[in-house]
Amino acid sequence: MLATQYKITLPSNYDMNIIKERVKNNGYKTDGFDDLTFKLYLITEKGIHSNLQNSYCPLYLWNGSDGLNKFLFSGFFDNIIQSFGWQRVNVGIPLIDTTSSKFTEYKYLFQLTRDIQPQESLNHFKDTVQAEVPTIDHTEYIIIYNPDQWKYDIYYFLNDVSCIKDMNGTLYSILHISQGDLSS
Repeated sequence: MLATQYKITLPSNYDMNIIKERVKNNGYKTDGFDDLTFKLYLITEKGIHSNLQNSYCPLYLWNGSDGLNKFLFSGFFDNIIQSFGWQRVNVGIPLIDTTSSKFTEYKYLFQLTRDIQPQESLNHFKDTVQAEVPTIDHTEYIIIYNPDQWKYDIYYFLNDVSCIKDMNGTLYSILHISQGDLSS
């Protein structure tokens, strides 16, 4: 499995209703997309939930590289390039996934980023990370790591934002969730 995300920072006076309408009118186009586990259409809005900027930051989880390659190189990503310019696509690898089919019921995604410190062995890294994951009641989460940057992100699916008020991270609103082919 692979995870990808591009983070498009928008001007502070950008009308975020443009993005909301874009997702409303086009989000369905990735429903059933080849090799896609899910795509979360995510935004932050300046001044809402302590966010400092407007952004559009879709997060994808792929079953393999074929769907990602199709998305990037068969014209689908061209819509992003044409609308927002050249974007860097961050790639990660899922490490721990506690999500169930209920993840589609959540309204928010909360992201915490942590460094992977240099160490003599990564043999028990997964166990260490799982033991250190901050507990947030009534949530599901997925952890994605990037060995190029030696960082990992914990993405919590939630509906009640009050449970993270003392945590320092990024809170996204989920506008739409596309899922891959569920029949296979």
